Amino acid sequence: MRQIILDTETTGLDPGQGHRLIEVGCLELVNRRLTGRSFHHYVNPGREIEEGAMAVHGITNEFVAGKPPFASIVDEFLDFVRGAELVIHNAPFDIGFLNHELRLLQRGLPPVTDICGVLDTLVLARSKHPGQKNNLDALARRYGADNRDRSYHGALLDAEILAEVYLAMTGGQVGLALGNDEAETGRGEGGEGLRRLAADRPPLPVIRADADELARHEARLQLLDKAAGGACVWRRLET
Repeated sequence: MRQIILDTETTGLDPGQGHRLIEVGCLELVNRRLTGRSFHHYVNPGREIEEGAMAVHGITNEFVAGKPPFASIVDEFLDFVRGAELVIHNAPFDIGFLNHELRLLQRGLPPVTDICGVLDTLVLARSKHPGQKNNLDALARRYGADNRDRSYHGALLDAEILAEVYLAMTGGQVGLALGNDEAETGRGEGGEGLRRLAADRPPLPVIRADADELARHEARLQLLDKAAGGACVWRRLET
């Protein structure tokens, strides 16, 4: 399962008022593990950044003046996300800006939602934590992912935090180790613990779940599916 954790920064809050993208940050997950592949670009929006937005992300008009326009990065971006599930916090905001940029190009490019699935972690968080604050800062504190400097928001930084929050919120995994981590190198933290099995070992026994274990497994999946708003990863793997 390929997922892209995505975040953007913009000149303001509403593309309907002419606001534009200024930063896109994406991280790739495959089977809930970071692959090391990312997409990150700053963009010249062709207009001024509002002071309120600048106070949030710290990106200035002078900084983006020399950056490429969205038209220069759009093909690379679409190639990177095509066919994946986008994991976004408050997805309508980012999707709205991305689709606005695609329309402005007048190239007949499809909306992002035509080439990608979308999982909104804000909707997921509200179903898991009703009545609580569920913005990314609150979730980062709740799941112990608030160990970064957040003086300013940034698309790639927020994508990293969202990846950690999403994994914790949907299955308890909070480490963001890449595919060549200690489980594959045979060494745990401090160089201890894990070891490779011998290549000439006898076949390992296959112990299948009995009826009672299968029933308890199904009950657990139902709980996970309800908590995830019908987006339980294990359900997808079963199908």
